Amino acid sequence: MHTFHRVHQHLPRRPLWLCRVCSAAWPCATARMLLRVEYAGNAVALSVYLAGQLFDATADLIKLNPSPAPSPADLFDRFLAWAAQRPT
Repeated sequence: MHTFHRVHQHLPRRPLWLCRVCSAAWPCATARMLLRVEYAGNAVALSVYLAGQLFDATADLIKLNPSPAPSPADLFDRFLAWAAQRPT
């Protein structure tokens, strides 16, 4: 059970939007896997959740680094595009 608890700590550390556990850009690979499991069979709900996270992350990241601002395409790929792809 201890490992289960640690795995579920792959949440974003705001305002940096890095994983609280592995410090990778959130959603990290583990977070993506967990989100796919959590939202299994409900891709629309996953996309809605991730769109909200993208909205919040964009605001935070632009405040932290306004010039150059994060690329909208990169943020889209990071937060949403992966969810539409089938896991490999």
